[in-house]
Amino acid sequence: MSNLPHFRFQLQRVQYGLIFLAALWLILGVPGCISSPPNSPTASSPQSTQTVSSTIQRFDGVTINVITHDEAIHTGTERNIAGFESLTGAKVNLTGVPFKQFYDILQKNWSGNNSKYDMAVILPQWLIDLIDAGYLEDLTARVKADAALQWEDIAPIFRNVSATYKGRIYSIPLDGDFHMVYYRTDLLKEAGLTPPETWDEYLTIAKRFHGKDLNGDGKPDYGSCLSKRVHENSTSMLISIATPFLQSQGTAQGAFFDTDTMKPLANNPAFAKALDIYKQTMDYGVPQDQNLGGSKARELFITGRCALTIDWGDVGPLAIDLSVSKVMDKVGAVITPGTTQVLDRKTNKLVACDKFTCPYAIDGVNHAPYAANVGWTGVIHAKAAAKVKDAAYAFLSYMSQPAQSNVDVTIGKTGFNPYRISQFENSAPWIKAGLSSEAANNYLGAIGVSLNSPNIVLNLSIPHNQQYQFEVLDATVSDFLANKLTTKQAMQQIEQRWEQITNKVGRESQQAAYRASLGL
Repeated sequence: MSNLPHFRFQLQRVQYGLIFLAALWLILGVPGCISSPPNSPTASSPQSTQTVSSTIQRFDGVTINVITHDEAIHTGTERNIAGFESLTGAKVNLTGVPFKQFYDILQKNWSGNNSKYDMAVILPQWLIDLIDAGYLEDLTARVKADAALQWEDIAPIFRNVSATYKGRIYSIPLDGDFHMVYYRTDLLKEAGLTPPETWDEYLTIAKRFHGKDLNGDGKPDYGSCLSKRVHENSTSMLISIATPFLQSQGTAQGAFFDTDTMKPLANNPAFAKALDIYKQTMDYGVPQDQNLGGSKARELFITGRCALTIDWGDVGPLAIDLSVSKVMDKVGAVITPGTTQVLDRKTNKLVACDKFTCPYAIDGVNHAPYAANVGWTGVIHAKAAAKVKDAAYAFLSYMSQPAQSNVDVTIGKTGFNPYRISQFENSAPWIKAGLSSEAANNYLGAIGVSLNSPNIVLNLSIPHNQQYQFEVLDATVSDFLANKLTTKQAMQQIEQRWEQITNKVGRESQQAAYRASLGL
């Protein structure tokens, strides 16, 4: 390793360590310190993570019917059933459905008079539509009376974005989600490279390792493994590429629409750049890369077949699962790459970063980490029987309480990633789970850097998010990756169809909802 790359790498490790410590200091609400503006997603409150005893309520003879996604989140929810049933006498029936069908199944079921499901573990993007339709139970009073839940230990971004709407609590966070880049530390060290700070560097590293044997099995492997398959929330990967080009003035600027006009930010040089980078990663991916799903991409990285990936927090714990991992102590995590150019919304052109265009840039690079999904969260159907509602809330509280969740988040197959302050503050459970002290600090440090970025990008949390993101954007990007649409055609189609949704729902109401979601 040459002196300059080695120095940059060591300096970056020191910076992340310091930022992580500062992040914890701010999150924990040190007396006399104002950690964030009132509208900041990470504005903090004093915390208590001591064990809280509570009277266990029995629910003998009560059955709770639960629905969720049929992959990792299903596993995490299922893991808690036996303990809860033994403790309370309740019976929990869990149903898993494919992601592409989940929203429609839930909407259809809860819109009728004979609902099949009492509780659901969902994406928080769906909250507004479900609340506006009257489907969700208001949990505010229950949460305030529930000392065992330790509500204030849940980091503010998850309490405020995943659970709260217009000052009322409608869900219980079970997970904390945002994207990071994961890289093979051994490969980069051997090549004298540092983790990617920009998307150009990401592509350069991917190209460097593509086609080489990365796990010693004699077969050529891949430079980059990114989920791209349609109907799998894969467009969140594209959004993570686009956000640093689109948002540079802080969280309140937003990255999906212009806050003054509600015009989509999907037909401009910044979004074009993101589309092209997303497609370029296919040059360094698996054959038929456009069909690569999230679970498979994760498996490829964990089995040592990829140099780089973008993912939620699952990769850190999965990397130490010796039943599947070939990369034990060979995985690093870093904030998603940024860019040295950002969109000037007045001229609709890319301009260079400076202290005015990119006030939050680090060494001239604008980062805008995307809180993709923010985190799966539990809700209760408003029409469920009263006793079933009580039992369903008890189950959600049980899953979220530190005694259970502080272990769940260290197990990769649960799909649950850290969301409580105690989970960031205390590395002991992570080390007990198998992470080395260095790996635990790197993993939690990368999360801390992303979570406390003043330029973090929040979910698109407005009515009809399902149509904007999981129908229009998903289908259009899939056609673009399959070469059915050019970059220009894809951008025009997204812009036109998003405008149609906005006009149909009501531009003023959608603009108000979007601005409110950004704290404006």
